[in-house]
Amino acid sequence: MSEAAAKRPPGLAAYAVVTLAYWAFMLTDGALRMLVLLHFHSLGFNAIQLAWLFLLYEFMGMVTNLSAGWIAARFGLTSTLYAGLLLQIGALLALTQLETEWALLVSVIFVMAVQGVSGVAKDLAKMSAKSAVKILAPANEQGALFRWVALLTGSKNAVKGFGFLLGTLLLGTIGFTASVFAMAITLSVILLAVVVLMPGGLSGGKKDARFREVFSKDANVNRLSAARLFLFGARDTWFVVGIPIYFYSVLSDGSLAGNRAAFFQIGAFMAVWIIGYGIVQAAAPKLLRAKRKSLAETVGHARLWVGCLTVIPAVLAGAVWFAQPQSTADWLTATLVGGLLLFGVVFAINSSLHSYLILAFTSSARVTMDVGFYYMSNAAGRLLGTLLSGLSYQFGGLTLCLATAAAMSFLSFLCATGLSRSHLSSKQSV
Repeated sequence: MSEAAAKRPPGLAAYAVVTLAYWAFMLTDGALRMLVLLHFHSLGFNAIQLAWLFLLYEFMGMVTNLSAGWIAARFGLTSTLYAGLLLQIGALLALTQLETEWALLVSVIFVMAVQGVSGVAKDLAKMSAKSAVKILAPANEQGALFRWVALLTGSKNAVKGFGFLLGTLLLGTIGFTASVFAMAITLSVILLAVVVLMPGGLSGGKKDARFREVFSKDANVNRLSAARLFLFGARDTWFVVGIPIYFYSVLSDGSLAGNRAAFFQIGAFMAVWIIGYGIVQAAAPKLLRAKRKSLAETVGHARLWVGCLTVIPAVLAGAVWFAQPQSTADWLTATLVGGLLLFGVVFAINSSLHSYLILAFTSSARVTMDVGFYYMSNAAGRLLGTLLSGLSYQFGGLTLCLATAAAMSFLSFLCATGLSRSHLSSKQSV
């Protein structure tokens, strides 16, 4: 064995394969979101109808995360990871059967059902990958857990950002059906590669794991989960429907060429936002100097940064309100782009802190249970944000979307202030 190989952490090979599988999944997940959103908007769906297409996706994410921790504890993390990839392949293949001649209600129900399957798939894969980090990260290396989870989460979101851009490019070139079929074939090849390459090191499951153990008795886990719910609600309230549809109304002139150009510009913005978000997430341990911080100090950061986040959508809501009725002014578009990119930076730091803290608060024995419960709250926030995105944009435009996002962020701040630092050792390292 070479000296370099000897220095590698023993779980690094499994971590690399898990990361590869998660990347592949999130590329298709990001592309599919933009394909569905822009394809159906171009067919005449309004903001509320578009929000409905994603509601079952988020609801099934809640259900999946609540049960996936128990499933993984009982059957093992590799089983849930493979199941997530298989279900996503099935969802993509199902969408190839969609016909534009179907009645509106039939199309909505069909797409909602398929998106529900995709929601199950996404959260099986997410819970598996995030839980694996707790098991595989070197326990005796200072700051390793924060760095490993930040790298996984940040790189995943950067890949998802490329997926947004990929989805809009595919829609504008080969169309909806060919796009989802091509993604299904590609993901199938990657699943086979992951099965072949996956080394040992992940938990194999415990037959005595009980479902009631999913619910945590740790106050910090529960408060952090509540903070996560409102944090992602704040993001998705403007992200899912409001901003894409607003930018489409500003950028498209109604022609085929204009629609394609708008698709690309919207996809580019969403991609840059998600990629930048991922880069900041991955860099968060360095930005926050994690090696020098105790766990109690990191909890303090979680309070501070969500407080900063609250200000941004509130200011942007005021800018949109001030600009009305000339709400398509170039200065406003530039302000929104800059402000939302800043929101992405601060949001990424918050998200990275949360992703670390849930693993720091839990134990290896309970990791799948607590991570599953935590990401159930994450999915609940996305569900709430998705619903509010459609409703607020339909009834109050972008102003109400952003004002609602500010209110959700403030609620996350209130939950974060409840995180206890009294029982955390001042010497405990991240």
